[in-house]
Amino acid sequence: MTNSTDMRWWYVPMEIVMLRRWLVAAFLINVLLLTVDYLRAESDLLLLGIVSCLLFAALRASLPDVSDHVRRNISLVLSAILLGIAVYRLLRTELTVFNIWIHCWSLIPSGLTLFWLSGRPVTVWTSRKLSDSAIEYGLMRNAALAKKFHATSTHITLLHFVAITVIPLIWIIDIAFSEGNALGGQIGDSFTTEHFSKILNGDSFWTWLTNSLIVSIGTALLGLFIAIPAGYAFSRYKFTGRDVSMFSFLLVQMFPGIIILVPYFLVMKTLGLLNSHLGLILAYCVTALPLCVWMLKGFFDTIPRELEEAAALDGCNQFQVFTKVVLPLSTPAIAVTALFSFLAAWNEFLLALTFNTSNDMYTLPVGLASLISSTGQAWGDFAAASLLVSLPVALLFLFFQKFLIDGLSAGGVKG
Repeated sequence: MTNSTDMRWWYVPMEIVMLRRWLVAAFLINVLLLTVDYLRAESDLLLLGIVSCLLFAALRASLPDVSDHVRRNISLVLSAILLGIAVYRLLRTELTVFNIWIHCWSLIPSGLTLFWLSGRPVTVWTSRKLSDSAIEYGLMRNAALAKKFHATSTHITLLHFVAITVIPLIWIIDIAFSEGNALGGQIGDSFTTEHFSKILNGDSFWTWLTNSLIVSIGTALLGLFIAIPAGYAFSRYKFTGRDVSMFSFLLVQMFPGIIILVPYFLVMKTLGLLNSHLGLILAYCVTALPLCVWMLKGFFDTIPRELEEAAALDGCNQFQVFTKVVLPLSTPAIAVTALFSFLAAWNEFLLALTFNTSNDMYTLPVGLASLISSTGQAWGDFAAASLLVSLPVALLFLFFQKFLIDGLSAGGVKG
């Protein structure tokens, strides 16, 4: 049997293994969170935050090795100091969901370190010589805990990313249902639907919604009408200028849209398309078309040519092959492309603001921006309208979820 003295050097309790990883993540995240204290101009809390980051680095460096109870004791002291600083910083700030979430990145790692380092497995590992049977038991224990710790750390990480996404949404919902137009205040301190009533009972919102629906649906339909045959042609045929055209599609995506604003405006003015739905539809189609063609071309490439050849042998002409074989297989890609075109037009602000000077032709982004002016800020109305505008987008994603999933695995021969 292997000598226990040799075995001890590669047996490490799972608690120490996880702390060596998690404390690095805690240090990096706390360094990023220093920006919050800096933006709040709270110099004392910022100084404590810097001290906490340094203590996290020192704690990671002081984690014990085999038979090193001195380093364990140092780590215990550092983790206790960190926990105290974290509690003090939390009590110094307003107890909001956001502040609690921020300080959890100090409270939980320091508290967990203190708990694990004072536990029996680490205490025994650092204070005495282990027998072969104890080491074997420790290795089996590590194997049993590894999956649980990995799953826990994964879920904690995902929950924090969810929090980053959900907290702004909760804030907007609170403003929309709160009295007045203030951005501050406690979450849930008041409740009213006056902002939604004001938006829904007004004529402007419905005018903006109608304009956005016309422009977005028109952009999606016209974009598909052009992008589908174009993507299929680039995928299946070799012709002069094919590679140059595909490269030009990529090239135009490198330039910001604002550089074509003036030429667009001059063209639309010359054609008499300012303050019109058709002008915006044409502008949005030109902007979104290169990416739509590339998306569809890439999907058409995954469809086996043998399917088209088999259909041709059965007597189908080229148009029938395209409509009866290629298009049905391409439904997921077409749905995703339509969704992209729709959202590009639904969310666009700059062109809609430039081409439309009349309130009757405003789309939703421009209309919402008009609620916030230099003379007054209707934040409650703005938040309520923002939620209403987001509903169609959320419903579209729910409806197209199946197509988004199918688009990852569609293509290929079944059987």
